[in-house]
Amino acid sequence: MKELIKRLTDVRSPSGREDNITEAIKKELEGNVDEIRTDNLGNLIAVKKGSSGKKLLLDAHMDEIGFVVSHIDDNGFLRVETVGGVSPYMMLGTRIVFDGGVAGVAGMEAESMKDTTENIKNLDLDVLFVDIGARNKEEAEALVSIGTFGTYEPGFVDAGNRLISKSMDDRIGCAILIQVARELERPEDDVYFVFSTQEEVGLVGASVAAFDIMPDLAIAVDVTAGPDTPKGSKRMKFKLGKGPTIKIKDRASISSSFFVDRMTKVAKDHSIPFQYEVLLYGGTNAMGYQLTGRGIRAGTVSIPTRYVHSPHEMVDLDDVLGAVKMLKALAEEGVG
Repeated sequence: MKELIKRLTDVRSPSGREDNITEAIKKELEGNVDEIRTDNLGNLIAVKKGSSGKKLLLDAHMDEIGFVVSHIDDNGFLRVETVGGVSPYMMLGTRIVFDGGVAGVAGMEAESMKDTTENIKNLDLDVLFVDIGARNKEEAEALVSIGTFGTYEPGFVDAGNRLISKSMDDRIGCAILIQVARELERPEDDVYFVFSTQEEVGLVGASVAAFDIMPDLAIAVDVTAGPDTPKGSKRMKFKLGKGPTIKIKDRASISSSFFVDRMTKVAKDHSIPFQYEVLLYGGTNAMGYQLTGRGIRAGTVSIPTRYVHSPHEMVDLDDVLGAVKMLKALAEEGVG
């Protein structure tokens, strides 16, 4: 799966501008699903038909965090607004690539050492700029304009079992869904593979897909912040390489007990290593599914990930393959 993951993470497609990743995923799904369509919000929905009459929905958001140009000054430096949850501390010194392939470096204002100390201490977008090498405003405007979107520069690293790249959140979920679609031959239920839009700015796409499909069970496949680095959270103990996690709760939702019990049984029956996850912050598209219509049973299968929302997110391949096995087994047996 490494090549698949690399192809997906190399694509630059932030929230609200998912066209590039939509086309990439369509190519990967060719010949592996019975139906494929795109809805009015840009969600890519693929279906594999089962025989039970029930619906299982597997969701992975295909957008990523990013940036949008908000101002160009007289000297050709860009000011940007973030798209999704981007820390200014992660931005500083990184390369950002804009539509059309224009690359720049994120820098910080400072007229004195005192400014440097204060600005680093209280770093925010007001003191950050992006330098695309333009000598003046006219040169910059020939390359980008206000409203041009960008992302962190692609840079996939194969470190053996550990894989590092931008946008593992949530291209790793997209890769898992694609692999399940490729391997799944006889699903019990109709399986809807939803590659949703604009998760990073408010779970937007999932809410629309949920209303359209109204499944019997919805599972968001996403990343979760790995706490297994030095002095990581004392209140969370899941680790990279110990299996995908079955989420119990996060700040946005509490997983359906039906989902937790069903996924636990599948994992144990098939001897798939797994972990339970209680996340102290954040949320996933599971909330969007739970709150739709009369309510949908929902939960999240997560991939432990270090350095989430950075240019260098790290996952373990064994966790990814375990998630594929778990979700494929569920699809073959059915929601129940």
